[in-house]
Amino acid sequence: MKKTMIATLLASAALAAPAFAECEVTLRSSDTHPDGYPTVEGVKFMAERAKELSNGRICIEVFPSSQLGEEKDTIEQTQFGVIDMVRASFGSFNDIVPEAQLLSLPYLFRSEEHLHNVMDGPIGDELAKAFEAKDLIAVAYYDGGSRSFYNSQKPITKVEDLKGMKFRVMQSDVFVDMMSALGANATPMPYGEVYSSIQTGVIDGAENNWPSYDSSGHFEVAKYYTLDQHLMVPELVAISKIKWDALSPEDQQVLRQAAEESEPVQRKLWAEQEKASEEKVVASGAEVVREIDKTPFIEAMAPVYEKYVTKPEYQDLVKRIQETQ
Repeated sequence: MKKTMIATLLASAALAAPAFAECEVTLRSSDTHPDGYPTVEGVKFMAERAKELSNGRICIEVFPSSQLGEEKDTIEQTQFGVIDMVRASFGSFNDIVPEAQLLSLPYLFRSEEHLHNVMDGPIGDELAKAFEAKDLIAVAYYDGGSRSFYNSQKPITKVEDLKGMKFRVMQSDVFVDMMSALGANATPMPYGEVYSSIQTGVIDGAENNWPSYDSSGHFEVAKYYTLDQHLMVPELVAISKIKWDALSPEDQQVLRQAAEESEPVQRKLWAEQEKASEEKVVASGAEVVREIDKTPFIEAMAPVYEKYVTKPEYQDLVKRIQETQ
């Protein structure tokens, strides 16, 4: 009887054990977006493939909804090895990796296809080396769509409409300078504070893509969305170099393969989410300005390019990005 009871208890304990208890290597991955968001699901797919390819030895536990902190904080924690992995916008790395700033230059990319061709080629490999120098191993480049302006005050149809308005931007110099060049006032703040700040009038609006505009609920307090697509900033999945160096070459290869296979999955989910989010916010009553002359907006960016594309190697990189087909 006692042996039977012990066996039953052991079996119950095994069933109740955490999903990652059997893993030899467990990586904690941070994301600011909610569960179900394309970037979160992309890393989840990476986790599934890593577990399959390693026969259950490597596990990735994804923490969405800023459970481990906002992007700036989690990037720093990943650099120091406190967090193992992070998914963050390239824009959040602008003040850490100088080359990352170049990808945040307004109107640099002509289309999402152009962006993918750049990131999946030799330029993407060069950027990975720049991140490694900052203790981050770039393993995947995800789609972040195009960012556009939204606000609570009025439709934005021309550059002059932005004058004096207060917009939240990511905590990055290039975004602050972009807004200044357009005559607006930039207010850097964490993503989680944007909704209440628009609602209370601390800021007039922000700028982001369709899925973020939707999932954050920002369309509820800022119903004017101008589809100017000023930024196409890729998303990065990076692993702490401290953690990476502790892995065997075989495990590193598993993670690289799993990450690479997750890219087309995330991009497909992104395209689907983008369409669904657009339909949702339009149905809710958001007013979308689609037809604008982008030329004055692009011309206003001249001082931004002059400030950040200074070194010959930066000028060469921007030129090669623009020439990529």
